[in-house]
Amino acid sequence: MKVVKRDGKFEQFNYVKIYNAILKAGQEILGGSEAARMVKITLPRALAAIKKYEKQAIPIEYIQDTVEETLMKAGYPQVAKAYILYRNYRQDIRVAKEKLGIKDGFKLSLNAISVLSKRYLLRDENRRVVETPASMFRRVCSHVAKAERNFSPRKESYFADRFYEKMSSLEFLPNSPTLMNAGTKLGQLSACFVLPVDDSMSQIFGSLKAMALIHQTGGGTGFGFSKIRPKGDLVLSTKGQASGPVSFMQIFDKATDVVMQGGRRRGANMGVLRVDHPDIVEFVEAKLKEGVLENFNISVGMTDNFIKALRANGYIGLINPRTGIAEKRIKAKTLFSLITLCAYKYADPGLIFLDRINKEHPLRALGSIEATNPCGEIPLLPYESCNLASLNLSRFVKNKKVIWRAIEETVKLGVRFLDDVIEINNYPLKEIEAITKANRKIGLGVMGFADMLIKLRIPYNSKEAVKFARQLMRFIRKCSMEASLALARERGVFKNYKYSIYVKNNLRLRNTTLNSIAPTGTISIIGNCSSGIEPVFALSYSRNVLEGTRLFEVNPLLEEVIREEGLYSRGLMDALKGEATLKNVKGIPPVLKKTFVTAFDMNPIDHLRIQAAFQEYTDNAVSKTINLPESATLEDVEKIYLTAYDLKLKGITIYRYGTKTRQVLTREESYEKEIADTTGSCFKNICIA
Repeated sequence: MKVVKRDGKFEQFNYVKIYNAILKAGQEILGGSEAARMVKITLPRALAAIKKYEKQAIPIEYIQDTVEETLMKAGYPQVAKAYILYRNYRQDIRVAKEKLGIKDGFKLSLNAISVLSKRYLLRDENRRVVETPASMFRRVCSHVAKAERNFSPRKESYFADRFYEKMSSLEFLPNSPTLMNAGTKLGQLSACFVLPVDDSMSQIFGSLKAMALIHQTGGGTGFGFSKIRPKGDLVLSTKGQASGPVSFMQIFDKATDVVMQGGRRRGANMGVLRVDHPDIVEFVEAKLKEGVLENFNISVGMTDNFIKALRANGYIGLINPRTGIAEKRIKAKTLFSLITLCAYKYADPGLIFLDRINKEHPLRALGSIEATNPCGEIPLLPYESCNLASLNLSRFVKNKKVIWRAIEETVKLGVRFLDDVIEINNYPLKEIEAITKANRKIGLGVMGFADMLIKLRIPYNSKEAVKFARQLMRFIRKCSMEASLALARERGVFKNYKYSIYVKNNLRLRNTTLNSIAPTGTISIIGNCSSGIEPVFALSYSRNVLEGTRLFEVNPLLEEVIREEGLYSRGLMDALKGEATLKNVKGIPPVLKKTFVTAFDMNPIDHLRIQAAFQEYTDNAVSKTINLPESATLEDVEKIYLTAYDLKLKGITIYRYGTKTRQVLTREESYEKEIADTTGSCFKNICIA
């Protein structure tokens, strides 16, 4: 028997779909064991009634009406009502997607569809969406696979299909510029760039122009401003006074304001100033006033000498980059206290540990790294770019066990995908193309780590989680190395290999760097998983994205886990609405409260231990935010920064809740039915798969 769907297309009749729909409605009203008995009674009756339909092709509406009638006749009116509500919700989902102009074959969440529609899917000259999520994935995969023509032309279609398989299953997603620009005229696929800022007007404004071009194509930029002479210093050519690095940062910030990335999102920057620059105090205090440098994350370039001086209660010299002379001195503790105070009040600056980054850089013979991309996970040389992608770890757990073989397969395919991106990319500047192809840095990382822990029933803030994180990233690192070694045998090592630390051990890699952990903001929405390696933020929260769009989210694993553990009841689900944490919810056993730990249930050091476990096996860096409650103290921030240094992290960022009037994630203190019904993934207590 064929089924006629609402769009007129045909599909094979599948009784399992009816079974699942009746079971979900039954669980909503009756609970687990009683719902199973109800299904045994009603499913055969419904199927028998459906088979009486005389024509070969049966409309989907007839099937659903028959199921509803069967439930009523069998004495389950409340289950029938729940089934009707579920039907109506699915209809609301379809209507909402139609309003967004989306045809979705993957049953993506409405939040994912909203993000795809506004940012990723192609539009015509009238701004109408002209592709589906499936065709977007096909566009990206077909374009990237064209790189295979340079090495193994016969494999192009094979790898296009393999890439599509991984992306359409949401097991693997590349960075936003690749999703937006692959197969288009722009063709710029990289997310991360670092541009040089030397101490001359021509070079500064040359980088400003380059920044605008990069932002226009969807990339983010990082800058080290430490070479610019300090405020008040002599300008020889005019006999005037220099305005200092912060003044030039403000120019870069204003330019960013007026350039939308690919017409879809505003640009993002990272500004770094060494801790021993004479203008470090002005830099640290720059964002205390809200509205200043809004398009910049700022980080202090921390040095080993500063930490030594801090712990010895000593002074450091502030060195004029023009003369190389320490013209001032400041007590290290005084400066460190100012840094922590500003971070406490406004979440900036973060810290980047420059000496550690450069010591561990595989191409340190080519020069010093002065800056990172906007979120800190990719330290880069001047003009370098890097492309990123992430495994969706939530897809690699079955029956509370990790599917290691699938992770290995996806990692190795992901490394090939990212190397193909380097090959096929359309670079905004010749200098960027030259050094990117010579070094071939990639950043394959993960998202959905918190979801994976929940599915494995491992508390995020436990020793077991730290041990597992280390094991997981070690495995991903091993698979990444094997993939890059295989590519080098097939395609050759990267051009600057002779300058790398790998020569000594004859480690012939295709790529200088392989792994990084990115924040995965919008691609984690598409993947319907937790961001990067962050813990669950809250059980329900609002996310501000897309230049003002507000998305309400309920953790999709919560109901799944409660059902798996046999705890489901309508009353319990009602009690959970609007809760940020399980801590105070009655009826939840302690083991699940520990498993569903949120960002605000944890000691800050627990965050750092997870970050350090991933950093140990990540050759680039790890982007992670240490979320703190409003009640956190200055001493907490100081301890976090110093512990991050001791744990050998490459950078650290903190955010105290409520610090900014506009923040990305906001806890929901009360259940907002109107929002949840239209943009969440659940209706009342019923969630769609």
